[in-house]
Amino acid sequence: MKVLIVGGVAGGASAAARLRRLDEHAEIILFEKGPYISFANCGLPYYLSRTIPEEEDLLLQTPESFYARFHVDVRVNQEVLSIDRAAKKITIKNVKTFKIYEENYDKLILSPGAAAIKPDSVPGLDTEGVFTLRSVPDVKAIDTWILEQNVKHVVVAGGGYIGVEAAENLAERGLKVTLVEFAPHIINTVDSEMAVMAEQELEKHHIILKLGCALQAVTRVNGKLHIATTDDLVEADMLLMSIGVTPNSELAKKAGLTLGTKNCISVNDKMQTNDPDIYAVGDAVEITEFVTGTKQNIALAGPANRQGRIAADQICGIDSRYKNTQGSAIMKVFDLAVASTGISEKTAQRLNLDYDKVYLHSGSHASYYPNGKPLSVKILFERNTGRLLGGQFVGADGADKRCDVLATAIRCDMKATDLIDLELCYAPPFNSAKDQLNMAGFAIENILTGKVKNYHWNQIHALDKDRVTLLDVRTNKEFENGHVPGFTHIPLHELRDRLQELPKDKPVFVHCFSGLRSYVACRILTGHGYDSYNISGGYYFYNCFKNANLLNE
Repeated sequence: MKVLIVGGVAGGASAAARLRRLDEHAEIILFEKGPYISFANCGLPYYLSRTIPEEEDLLLQTPESFYARFHVDVRVNQEVLSIDRAAKKITIKNVKTFKIYEENYDKLILSPGAAAIKPDSVPGLDTEGVFTLRSVPDVKAIDTWILEQNVKHVVVAGGGYIGVEAAENLAERGLKVTLVEFAPHIINTVDSEMAVMAEQELEKHHIILKLGCALQAVTRVNGKLHIATTDDLVEADMLLMSIGVTPNSELAKKAGLTLGTKNCISVNDKMQTNDPDIYAVGDAVEITEFVTGTKQNIALAGPANRQGRIAADQICGIDSRYKNTQGSAIMKVFDLAVASTGISEKTAQRLNLDYDKVYLHSGSHASYYPNGKPLSVKILFERNTGRLLGGQFVGADGADKRCDVLATAIRCDMKATDLIDLELCYAPPFNSAKDQLNMAGFAIENILTGKVKNYHWNQIHALDKDRVTLLDVRTNKEFENGHVPGFTHIPLHELRDRLQELPKDKPVFVHCFSGLRSYVACRILTGHGYDSYNISGGYYFYNCFKNANLLNE
């Protein structure tokens, strides 16, 4: 059997390795257009700050090491020009010598990846000093430019994962960094009230944010880039474009393979295209999103590796199936981690799902043990079924752990109330006896069983203030340090003795700092015949909603 693989890195290289482990005698040839077969593309931003100190640290395999271990014929600097499906052969060009030749195949795996977007609508993106960051040659070119041009100020266009990571690492290198993002907030995989925490962290480290701002044109004047935006003109030494990627699907399109969402290659759960002898994996393929069942393009290294393995299994007669992608992801933003899994509230709204959400904010471990770090959590669930839809986590400690546990719960089709029964590791340096996910389960069970009515800060503006009571049950000191206008203040420990101050003919909307004391207050009020609502996330998330401009005040 002869298997050709177009493209290395995560999908192609993992497919090649799995093929060899399953079939010692197959002829396997891997073609890579660039000079490197397998590199740490997720680590590229960290080379800019020398957090990853050496270029060689980014190279996971060389053609020589891959051949020595797996006996795979790796051909770098080889561009595949076309696929002849009828003859089952491909045409290849050596990009160094320009020699053109052909290879036949029994099975073909496409792992072409994706390319950074440089929109034609923005003139000047071919100007010297404008870069993208997708490969080792890209990061080497950026590094060389910074050194040779004595770069002081960099503009990063795009506030997604690569853009934010690049901004952080360029700032760590000592450069002035301006981050331009077209959307109102960065990191579109999380919702705005969670993203503002990362924005504040960037600003704390002196990164200039221009949100809701679009590039218009780039020109070079007297050795400087003049970057015109919808806000103003920014003068800089370098522009890094990181506004997203587009699938490298042109080869598949020319071969008559079916394309789907955003011109991604359509595949089934065997990773087969509409040609049963051609498979496709990685950033260029269309997948099914796990929670909603919708077709999407989710470019992540973990899914690409699994897809490569499944394609290899299928070719070798093992009936592995790809069980969809839920988009579990995490990123470092200086001292914070931002993690998410499943769908965001934006997606739930777009799909008209009947959902609700809970917010939590507490320490990453037992409060009495020193050096705990705040961790903010948002969990989405379906109202009528209790199905878990997604979660978002922001904090300096523990975000990855909670997100991984929630990702597992979602993958196993657990209900939101099943979070109550999770038995997770506990000792004071590591956790609280009731983990935040347990607490989320308690909160959701209380909502679903009617023990408490859930409310949110972005709904408060719509209330007729003359017909409701707004109640803050924090301590006197907390209230003095800051409070929401229009709220009556009665500390929780005084509530039972001061109930006469609250009219019973008006519903009471209650908040504390994070939502726990206000829940206790709601139970007291309910027990005394009041119609009460707990404002999820408390005063902490009031400030997040306010900073995200979501209050509609």
